[in-house]
Amino acid sequence: MLLVDGSKVVRQLISRVVSAEVPGVEIIGVSTGAEAQAELQRGVFDFVTVALRLPDMDGLDLARFVRESAPQIYMPIVVVSGDVEQRLHRRELGEFVTDYFDKSLGFGALAEFIRGYVRPEGGAEGEVLYVEDSRVVALATRRMMEKYGLTVHHVISAEDAIEFLRAAKAEGRMGADVVLTDVSLKGELTGGDLVERIRNEFGYGKGKLPTLIMTGDENPANQAALLRAGANDLVEKPVEEKLLITKLLFQLRVALHLRGKADA
Repeated sequence: MLLVDGSKVVRQLISRVVSAEVPGVEIIGVSTGAEAQAELQRGVFDFVTVALRLPDMDGLDLARFVRESAPQIYMPIVVVSGDVEQRLHRRELGEFVTDYFDKSLGFGALAEFIRGYVRPEGGAEGEVLYVEDSRVVALATRRMMEKYGLTVHHVISAEDAIEFLRAAKAEGRMGADVVLTDVSLKGELTGGDLVERIRNEFGYGKGKLPTLIMTGDENPANQAALLRAGANDLVEKPVEEKLLITKLLFQLRVALHLRGKADA
């Protein structure tokens, strides 16, 4: 793993936490884009984390370098920054970045995030409220999630999802640990509408009930609107299994982590 951050303190913190939580991972930390480029030319890495702001370049420029420098083309590149949310909403992270992580979630959550990429086969426990109106797509995706140990509650519309959550709330339960929904659904409400209801009607914040939206719409303005509505993340269609599961397990683990801290 290559860790690129201008702050020595941040590099030490990330290295310490990741080494403890993901045993066996070798970490090389550097402070500048030039040092990272030199390391990348010397050997192949399985994973790269990069800050958005480096002393000598923008982190996204380093990501571009990785993508244009074989054999590093398909390596996961994750931006780790406190400025992610704003750039994400403006859809400025670009095509070269695999994913992003907000430092405000804490480095313990980052270790879980990295574990999801390095060892996603570990599985997890949790309940997913899955909203999809295509029977064929739903069957395949549900099997995918259940293979990793997740419990899936499938409904076909946003209206059904809302009723499911209302019934659970009436019993003093959340009903799910994470919501996965398509953006286009049968009925009057879209996946974006569902997220707005979850955030406003139910009052469940991003940390309490994370929501991922699957979309085939590549329009940055439309994607930004979904994120502003309260989606934690987007999964572009056609869905790639490893990416979906990694994003899903990450959101699930962070939510359970935050919930555990709130109950302590």
